[in-house]
Amino acid sequence: MSSHISNVRPPADTLLTQIADYVCAEPKFSDEAYETARYCLLDTLGCGILALNYDACTKLLGPIVPGTVVPNGARVPGTNYELDPVAAAFNIGTIIRWLDFNDTWLAAEWGHPSDNLGAILAVTDYLTRSGKKKFTVRDILTAMIQAHEIQGVLAIENSFNRVGLDHVLLVRIASTAVATRLLGGTRDQIINAVSNAFADGGALRTYRHAPNTGSRKSWAAGDATSRAVTHALMSLKGEMGYPSVLTAKTWGFCDVLFKSQPIKLARPFGCYVMEHVLFKICFPAEFHAQTAVEAGLKLHPHVKDRLADIDRVEMTTHESAIRIIDKRGPLNNPADRDHCLQYMAAIGLIFGELTADHYENKVASDPRIDALREKMIVTEDKRYSREYLEPDKRSIANAMQVFFKDGKATDRVEVEYPVGHRRRRKEGIPLLIQKATDNLKTQFDAQRSESLVKMFNDRASLEKMDASEFVSAWVKR
Repeated sequence: MSSHISNVRPPADTLLTQIADYVCAEPKFSDEAYETARYCLLDTLGCGILALNYDACTKLLGPIVPGTVVPNGARVPGTNYELDPVAAAFNIGTIIRWLDFNDTWLAAEWGHPSDNLGAILAVTDYLTRSGKKKFTVRDILTAMIQAHEIQGVLAIENSFNRVGLDHVLLVRIASTAVATRLLGGTRDQIINAVSNAFADGGALRTYRHAPNTGSRKSWAAGDATSRAVTHALMSLKGEMGYPSVLTAKTWGFCDVLFKSQPIKLARPFGCYVMEHVLFKICFPAEFHAQTAVEAGLKLHPHVKDRLADIDRVEMTTHESAIRIIDKRGPLNNPADRDHCLQYMAAIGLIFGELTADHYENKVASDPRIDALREKMIVTEDKRYSREYLEPDKRSIANAMQVFFKDGKATDRVEVEYPVGHRRRRKEGIPLLIQKATDNLKTQFDAQRSESLVKMFNDRASLEKMDASEFVSAWVKR
């Protein structure tokens, strides 16, 4: 008997149509979502400006072919580059993510939704400057809310990292959908573009884990956003899509890469993720360690003069932290160190602060750090792990207690919610504004830095600002 495979093209997979319908619909987002997006925009650009202080980042920036200038090209904040939107998306996405200091989303999968700003800013600036379309900052904020939502909702119940795929897969999907819409794509063109983004598969997580942790994790988001803009532009040229890219037997994404499990939506698309996003406010540290570092800073005054007398440090954490950042042995580079729970906690205990400079070789060579790491005992608290996943809590808890050789000990310090959590939003926003101001002053003079921050004080005026005028305020003069 013949077993011919049907070549009848099926309807588009449901998830593809849900994403397309969401970005095509008239946005009806909450005031809280726009308010949070405004602070997210300031924080994200501040993180990008801070990254320009590091040669390992800036060496990757600029056009693919040195010296290339694109008339009316998209600008890269903090630089004088004018690039095609694909290259600009890579540049912007790279500076945003370089120091692991922008916002975070934690669920079954995690990631950094503001990574999508690489595509959003590149496309809106390019189109507005070229006169092809006119966008305002309100449009940028709307696109940010949509990208946050697509990436974040897909992450709630689908754990791509558990099958070895990097979470920047979701940056590529979200950025593709939003970039295609911004470029003027139709519903069908958005479906086609997103199907191609899924057909790319996913980058391996090799570069995030011992013994291979390396700097690719800092430019992977830039790569994802640039790929997204490529898919969007190709779709507008009429490039075809693949309607059953997810569900096709044998050859579809789910069968090949997701152990034949369907991709599930935990909730309808809206503005939930932007409202609940986690800001990294105080420390450029992998988010599962944020509360551990905060605990370390609280203990710093009690241990700073007794480091040699420490017998052990008992740390209690949640399952995700143990799986991702619990590391023993040598740490080979800054990317390795900012993903080591013990290293970050040791910095907090020893120095009473944690900045990006603490990951560099000069500080890492301090023998006290590795000596203290060796004395750390990390265990899981099942309650922490459970409440990390509970939708009404989403805690990221860590606790720490230091024991001395003479039998004495510090108090046990427990921090369940980091300052960037929605539960601490009122406390966190003034600190976020100060963080942005400090970051900008590393590249701009005080007057210009304060002027940039001041733009965000009047939300109504900011939202009306032309997108190109907004980006112009951030370029190098």
